[in-house]
Amino acid sequence: MAAPPVYAPVPALAPNETLPFPASFGSHPDFKTEWWYATGWITTADGKPLGYQVTFFRSATAHDRANPSKFAPTQLIVGHAALSDPANGKLLHDQRSARAGFGLAYAKVGDTDVKLDEWHMTRGADGSYAVAVDAPGFTLKLTLTPSAPLLLQGERGYSRKGPDVASASYYYSEPQLKTSGSITRAGHAPEAVSGSSWLDHEWSSQALAADASGWDWIGANLNDGGALMVFQIRDRTGAKLWAHATWRDAAGKVAQYGPEQVSFAPRRRWRSHRTNADYPVATQITTGSTVWQVAPLQDDQELDSRRSVGAVYWEGAVSVTRDGVAAGHAYLEMTGYASPMKL
Repeated sequence: MAAPPVYAPVPALAPNETLPFPASFGSHPDFKTEWWYATGWITTADGKPLGYQVTFFRSATAHDRANPSKFAPTQLIVGHAALSDPANGKLLHDQRSARAGFGLAYAKVGDTDVKLDEWHMTRGADGSYAVAVDAPGFTLKLTLTPSAPLLLQGERGYSRKGPDVASASYYYSEPQLKTSGSITRAGHAPEAVSGSSWLDHEWSSQALAADASGWDWIGANLNDGGALMVFQIRDRTGAKLWAHATWRDAAGKVAQYGPEQVSFAPRRRWRSHRTNADYPVATQITTGSTVWQVAPLQDDQELDSRRSVGAVYWEGAVSVTRDGVAAGHAYLEMTGYASPMKL
């Protein structure tokens, strides 16, 4: 019997080392788990706000990677897509998965080029992303164009996820992506949209500690051109196990906040009638001495992905205020509220 595969570790980077680009834009198949995560606020021509999410996951399986068969399921590609439309009252979403191969599903090395049937996310020579999803109830065809530098998370792209240094990932973000394109909703003609997006790319082999149950994460495009990323990992009791924040201000200055400087305080909760999960959909986030208030575009932004990655989570468009003044638009992700999260 073949030995189970050994996945690449995620050690801290050397003092003068950073993530290598452009290679980091592409896939890292030696690591167990990886995702490209695009979220954003878009507006129709008549001024209606919508939220969207398009995610591609790559997961290395326990299958023998030395197997030369083209049918060997050594890598799986999973896709999630969602549209948050308050007029609909709940999240429109779709999910699919396939083994990598035969040109139908892949995550290529070298640059961002991920495909799952007719869904794709591709990075062009100018740094912009072409994103296309055709799902039941909606389609998305978007172009995401950089307007700000990359944001390396943690220590130059090495992001701790727990007290144990083995719980870590390599992680960078692309905030303030100018977004244009079209959406088509069932029963409607295609509509032009514009707005801003946030893209996360993260890869790891053991991101969560054994006693972690889930996380809360937010990526915010701030109105002044800055960017804010905050996350906390929760333990099985719901208490903070680890946390971190990165804030790049309007002048481009980057501040990092450790676990003792970051907190999430629920302000209002919403319970799903489908799963009975209870989510803190409105919350107060503290980074150092700064307090941010987060409120959802709509309460029901729960995504049931048990057919693909086996999880139920809340992923939705939220607005951000600071000192009572509108500060930006963001996406908030909350996992582990229906059942403990496993990667």
